[in-house]
Formats: sequence, C-alpha cells, structure tokens
Amino acid sequence: MSRSASRTLVLVILAAVLACAVSAGMGARRYHRKKNPQAPVARIDEYVVMGFVGWDSNWYAHIVEQGYFYRPGEQSSVAFFPLYPLAVRAVDELGPDVHQAGVLVTLLCGPLALLLFLHWARFRVDEPIALQASLLLALYPFSLFLYGVMYSDALFLLLVVGAFLLLEKGHLGLAVLLGAVATAARPVAPAVVLGLLARRLEWKRERGERWTALDLLPVLSALGFVLYILYLDKQFGAPFAFVEVQSAWGQEPGWRSWLKLSWFKTVFSPDTNTETALRLCIHAALTLGALALVWPTFRKLGWGYGVYCAVLVGIPTLSTKDFMGMGRYLLSAFPLFLTLALLLREHPRVRQGLLAAGAVSLVFLAAAFGLEHYIS
Repeated sequence: MSRSASRTLVLVILAAVLACAVSAGMGARRYHRKKNPQAPVARIDEYVVMGFVGWDSNWYAHIVEQGYFYRPGEQSSVAFFPLYPLAVRAVDELGPDVHQAGVLVTLLCGPLALLLFLHWARFRVDEPIALQASLLLALYPFSLFLYGVMYSDALFLLLVVGAFLLLEKGHLGLAVLLGAVATAARPVAPAVVLGLLARRLEWKRERGERWTALDLLPVLSALGFVLYILYLDKQFGAPFAFVEVQSAWGQEPGWRSWLKLSWFKTVFSPDTNTETALRLCIHAALTLGALALVWPTFRKLGWGYGVYCAVLVGIPTLSTKDFMGMGRYLLSAFPLFLTLALLLREHPRVRQGLLAAGAVSLVFLAAAFGLEHYIS
C-alpha cells in the first residue's frame, strides 16, 4: 500500500474521528444539561461517550449485561445479531463499562475497515482512484457509525472487507472463515455468501483456471448466520425470532413494506414535522442512488461485487417500511463507493463537492446523534 495514500487517509480519519467526537460530545452535553440542569457536570470524556451512545446502543448494552430475551409480538433483543455484543463483552471484561467498551470496539474497527478498504481498492483500480474512493467512504455522512457510535456497522464492515480482500489475494479458506464471522454480525448472510461465491468463480475464470468443488467453499460463510438460528431455536424454540419481532417495530414483511406505503403516508401527511419528512426523504434518496450504482458496479467491478451489492442493498430496501436506516446500511455496500469514484474520475469538481458536503454533514449528524435525534 502506498505510504502517501495511507498517510492521507489516516489523517482524514483522525480528523473525522476528532470532529465527530467533539460534535457528539457537545451535543450530548447540551442534551443532558437541558434534560437535567441540576445534575453535576460530567467530565468531557463522559460526554463524548454519551454522545456516541443512543437508540440501538441500549439494546446492545442490554444484551452484553443480561443476555437475550424474546417476547413474541414485542420488541425483543433477539432482533440484534450476537457478534458485536460478544466483542463488546470481551472488551468490557478488561475494565471499561459497557458503553465505553462499545465505543472502543467501534473506534478500533471503523478506521481499520477504512484502511483495509483502501488496500482492497488497490487490487481493482490504480492508486489515485483507490484513495478517492476511500475518501468518499471516510467522509460519507453516515460513516459517523464508523467513528465511535455503539452500533455493529464498523465491525461488520471490517470483516466483510477483510473477507473480500483475502479472496482477492487467493486465500479462500481465510476469506470464508472471515465471511462466516461476518454473518454473525448482521442479517445479510445471502449477500456475503453469494458475493464471495460469485467473486471466487470470477477470480478463477480471470486466471484461466477451472472451477473445482473447492470453489464452492464460500457457501460455508453462512455458518455464523446458521449458528445464530440454531441458538434461537434451542433457547426460545423460534429459529427466526429475529424476523418475527420486526413487526413490533412496524416492519412487517409484505406488500405494504415493498410499496413503502408508510413512507408516502408519513412524508405527505400535513401532521408530519419538517425534520421527520426531510430525514425520510434523505434516506430514500440515498437508497435510489445506491440502486442506481448497482448496475455500474456489475460493469466496472464484475459480477461478484455486483451480486454482493445488489443483494445487500436489496434486502433492506424491500424490508424497511419507509427507507429509514438505509443511510447506515449502505456503509456495508462498500464496492459502491469505488464505483462512484470511477464514475467521477473525469468530474473532479463534483467529487470535491461531495467530499465537502459529506464532511460538513458528518459533523452535523454527530451533533444530532449526541442530541438524541434519530438519524438512522
């Protein structure tokens, strides 16, 4: 990996982490002081941690401290896959409290995932484009979730980029192993399995080698997903409890979610406030943008990455009732950022505008998250 590109990316990551930490900490301080003005003033590091903890973070903390529970028809912790809570618990055992441990796991995984992304991109394109793609990902507004937020996205991204990087290097067994660990982090096993399988077959064809039974090993990368299903079956007698409880969040599978009736009803309702409507429109726009990049990914990066992105973007696009959360979910569709960099090769001003807008939005979203606004 070029030292110059790596150094540039490291500096950008450090600046992003610092800016997000300050912004989230200031937001958290304002939120908690407004909520309880009589409370003693906390240390600045405590505000930073609180700024990175909110919403689903509380579910992860509950799993770490008390384990899983399942109540049919009610919101239950089984909706959240186990790898991230296990990683947080391991760090928590070393001394930090559960929230500090969760923030630390994300801070360790997120920047490393970005550096691995740069390394992976260099297998596909030249150095300048690889760096540009890395910067687009590092300054993507929802990359906030890679810089400290107590969510599982950074860990999953680290593992799945690592799996594809190993595959590019020809280390099939290690790639499958890392892929299997990744499928225990988020419910997108079909994307990981099909993506790794398609890329492996494509990789062999590019080298003029014949396919063998060994090339079907990526199917085993579903093991993490399968083990969680087996655990749910043994513990609660409901192997797909993580799907069944989605209705408690209003995410019921079926044609209403597919047609996004809830999105239209909310956005066009006169009773909807501007913040909510804007948030839903942003997530919808990002989803459409991602879908528009899928076919160019097939053409520019090949079928392996095209299949991975198509399935990974398609699963939440169909299952969410109103696109909410898509901005964060798209972090995992990392090849799309390389495709975008390739498309913007001859449009440097557009790319620079996106990077500037992303940097500003990143800091803004960090403050909003610290203020307990639901952003994704």
